[in-house]
Amino acid sequence: MHRLPNNKMKQLISCIFLIAVVSAVIEFPELSHLKSKTSPKVQAQAVKDLIQRLINNRSSEFEVYIDESIGPKNRNTFQLSSTENGIQIVGTSGVAASLGFYYYLKYYCNGQRTWAGQQTELPPVLPVITTPVKVTTNDQFSYYQNVCTSSYTMAFWNWDRWEKEIDWMALQGINLPLAFVGQEAIFQRVFLSLGFTQADLDLHFGGPAFLAWARMGNIQGWGGPLPQMWITNKLVLQHKILARMRSLGMIPVLPAFAGHVPKAITRVFPNAKVTRLGDWAHFNATYSGLYLLDFQDPLFLKIGQAFIEAQSNEYGTDHIYNTDTFNEMTPTSSDPSYIRAAGQTVFNGMLAADPQAVWLMQGWLFGDESYWKPELVKALVTSVPQGRMIILDLATETNPIYQRLESYYGQPFIWCMLHNFGGTMELYGAVDQINKGPFIGRQFPNSTMVGIGITPEGIHQNEVMYEFMLENSWQSQPRDVNDWIVKYARQRYGADSPSAIAAWKLLMKGIYNAPTSIRDFDHVLITIRPTPTYDIKSDVWFDPEDLFSAWDNMLNASFDLNGSELFLYDITDVTRNSLQIIALQFYSAMVTAFQKKDIPTVKEAGQNITNLLADLDHLLSSNERFLLGPWIADARSWATDDNESKLYEYNARNQITLWGPTGEIHDYASKQWAGVVADYYKPRWQFFTNWLVQLIQNGSQWDFYIFGEKILSTVEIPWNIQRYQYPTTPTGNSIAISKSYHDKYRPLTKDPFFRKLLGRQLKKQQLKQTPESLYDRKMKIFQ
Repeated sequence: MHRLPNNKMKQLISCIFLIAVVSAVIEFPELSHLKSKTSPKVQAQAVKDLIQRLINNRSSEFEVYIDESIGPKNRNTFQLSSTENGIQIVGTSGVAASLGFYYYLKYYCNGQRTWAGQQTELPPVLPVITTPVKVTTNDQFSYYQNVCTSSYTMAFWNWDRWEKEIDWMALQGINLPLAFVGQEAIFQRVFLSLGFTQADLDLHFGGPAFLAWARMGNIQGWGGPLPQMWITNKLVLQHKILARMRSLGMIPVLPAFAGHVPKAITRVFPNAKVTRLGDWAHFNATYSGLYLLDFQDPLFLKIGQAFIEAQSNEYGTDHIYNTDTFNEMTPTSSDPSYIRAAGQTVFNGMLAADPQAVWLMQGWLFGDESYWKPELVKALVTSVPQGRMIILDLATETNPIYQRLESYYGQPFIWCMLHNFGGTMELYGAVDQINKGPFIGRQFPNSTMVGIGITPEGIHQNEVMYEFMLENSWQSQPRDVNDWIVKYARQRYGADSPSAIAAWKLLMKGIYNAPTSIRDFDHVLITIRPTPTYDIKSDVWFDPEDLFSAWDNMLNASFDLNGSELFLYDITDVTRNSLQIIALQFYSAMVTAFQKKDIPTVKEAGQNITNLLADLDHLLSSNERFLLGPWIADARSWATDDNESKLYEYNARNQITLWGPTGEIHDYASKQWAGVVADYYKPRWQFFTNWLVQLIQNGSQWDFYIFGEKILSTVEIPWNIQRYQYPTTPTGNSIAISKSYHDKYRPLTKDPFFRKLLGRQLKKQQLKQTPESLYDRKMKIFQ
């Protein structure tokens, strides 16, 4: 028997694997109308404009054409080739052509464009493509955004920032982005036409930093009232966002009516049948317990239809809508007929105004397995005709719900990487699951997977995970992570650096390779409200020495890469996370001393933590991506008078700290930014240290509630209502500061404490027979 050479055998296996993946997925003709209506000429010009924004005068060396015929239907295909004048890019859409340009930038020119900056310095002569390259995506859709991203990260973005993000989406091949800006103007129009007053809406709409949860029916009024100029200016912004998305061939996902109505419903429509949802995340009845229209009440369909019609008249439509009625809220009935009626009514509200409507629903709610038993999930998802609902399997990388729900009982779903909660900033990733998971999803029996997506609650962190994940749209098989990270480092810095590569390899095998039992919540010791009962093992799922060695290597690489914008970000980020882990040792010493009533050691350990926080703030001040100032300045920029400025700044401060009037979800959206570290986290730890000393001196026991009340009134609320203008530009040299703190703190990492810490965590994972559900773990934070 003739034996194929190893390289030929690998190619054959890859082909068989790819064919198996493609054939395993069901196609949905009901989704075929979800495609761009923008002309090829307009899309091509939009891509040319994007390239010009990215590389300026070198853009003339790229030719762009849009031709749907070069690839299969319902997929994105690009083709690259060299011409006498430069590089020719042909794509089936503007998104496909943009993805093709980014492919060339990364894999021929060693370039990269991320949230932290870009490395787009092209070679003097563009590399020649000897054989034309043709790539087709695996799925119909590449989706982007969590409904929370619009508040945790994008709340105060202006058009300039949105333009950069839409460019990034196109380069990454995202063709199905959420477009939730400006919906309050539409709801205002509809509700006022029905007889509600503006005063009613002032109690209903959330504040600028909390709109995501008001839209989902979790809270009402908190952070408000929402100024009229905010509503109007966001409507104007949405027009720009949608025009740019559509010009690039994207299919924007717009909102729909979920059934939540202002509390004045009982006055305006006294005969309307309504129920009140339960309270959410400690918020009292003033801000929670929204009214939900009964699914049998004719008013539900009337409002649902009116909203879609008003929105379509204002913004147009691409026939796909997102809405979530029961996000983190338990329905009032567990009768399948009730749940089926809920789904039918929500969808019929869309259908009455748009016969081509498709409902895109976040599948996060199904993580609550105590309520959402298979029969209830089936009742909801099959209440809509097959192919007219797409479920975002929101956190598939750690909780693949589609597997226990028979691929959502025949409805299409999108395999998503959630990755981040609250926009927190610790280094984290689950690269192994992300590398293999989408391919497993396509091979699942009777798979209904129609795309991949990224659904982080907040962005501006862990960029490597997003670059890696989004390549799954076109990669034909799981990658060798070590090989991939070598290319990534070269692309990120535009140069070869053995030390940088060594650092990234250590990070990818350790901190970025978390097991499925580890999820990235707000569990970072230095940014939580201090307590002597914190489980430090929750901060570590990797060998700390791998992180510290990566820190060593990053500093070694600084001699070669000190001019790289992205390297300066990375050295700051790795140093930041190293200090975060080192703080665990000081904390452990403090708690042990408190238990032994050893006041001098409590004071010493507390001083070590506050000194570390001062050093951390100094480090973060050196890089513009780690400053509090821009977040608050962006919030203020929307104001038209001082009252609005005060409201917007309070929203910005409150969301990242107390998250509610009295800390209802405190620290869930914590940020390691210069300013908040020095003026909020550091004073809290000073207060905590003094509190423990007083407890020992008075012979008192720790009381969680008494401490919470005192630190709330003494430290937390005062900072929330301050108006100090924090810097928006960095000061200092990130490399020099990192080097000085490496000299200061690296010797401490040789302590056996850190090795023992890893051992405790590994033992904890081995003992954990049934991983706690992702949904349950998050909801514990809200209890």
